[in-house]
Amino acid sequence: MKILITGGTGLLGRSLCTKLLQAGHDPIVLSRDAAAARGRLPSGVQLIQWQPGAERVPLAALEGVEAVINLAGENIGVGRWTASRKQLIMQSRVGITRALVEGFQGLSKPPRVFISGSAIGYYGPCGDEELTEASSPGNDFLAKVCRAWEQEANRAGELGVRVVTIRTGIVLSREGGTLPRMVTPFRLFIGGPLGSGRQWVSWIHIADAIGIIKLALEHTTVAGPLNLTAPRPVRMEEFASVLGRVLKRPSSLRVPAWVLKMALGEMAALLLTGQRVLPARALQEGYQFRYPELAGALEDLLISSRHERKG
Repeated sequence: MKILITGGTGLLGRSLCTKLLQAGHDPIVLSRDAAAARGRLPSGVQLIQWQPGAERVPLAALEGVEAVINLAGENIGVGRWTASRKQLIMQSRVGITRALVEGFQGLSKPPRVFISGSAIGYYGPCGDEELTEASSPGNDFLAKVCRAWEQEANRAGELGVRVVTIRTGIVLSREGGTLPRMVTPFRLFIGGPLGSGRQWVSWIHIADAIGIIKLALEHTTVAGPLNLTAPRPVRMEEFASVLGRVLKRPSSLRVPAWVLKMALGEMAALLLTGQRVLPARALQEGYQFRYPELAGALEDLLISSRHERKG
């Protein structure tokens, strides 16, 4: 299958390209810097230069494409959320998604499926409430970003395209993202929970995140929102405890909420509030999680990788 990907050099995109190649697919990555992207992607991935500020994706890049996976978006975890930063976060997601859908409109045969990024931030802070794909959206900044992002993607449905919006939780990977940043203080014996520790962490091992995306790609019954989270979210204090146990390090040095708020401003809400999100739709479709429990996921990523390096 010929598959066009945006955000292909990101954490999910790189792993996805590798798995798609292994499965015999033909991934094509749109990149603003194709030369730099070449060094970050496996051989066999086709690269097309495209500046996201352009109104439409070039039709030549879309011709014959059977699926589009849209993972592009400005990193929300870098820099304080100033007014200009918020605008960039919103526009980077909505603008690229709009350009893709408008590109579909110029095709005689649009792609069969459009898998477009979103995040569990869609639900907003919800305390202990269990959230599924049927839950209502929140009203904070990230929820508004996700709602606008999904709304733009869903326009492709008017063209007969099957649309799936993947609401991604915290992706755990040894290659980047949140986990390496969390591990560092633990290795220095200064690790512990953030804030109260009572907030929920909806995590997923990268292998399962890719597995669910492949499910969405291959199962024609999957449409609409799809949570990319493990079936057992944990509270922050449990996450810290399990991480400390896996690393054989203490996990008792709590980081006060006020410290995070002073350092990060509004962005501290990412770390201090959370959502208890369940992958109801993936389970309904029969997806079998390789890492349903946090301990197994962290052991695979932190212990297995260490053994591999020694070997």
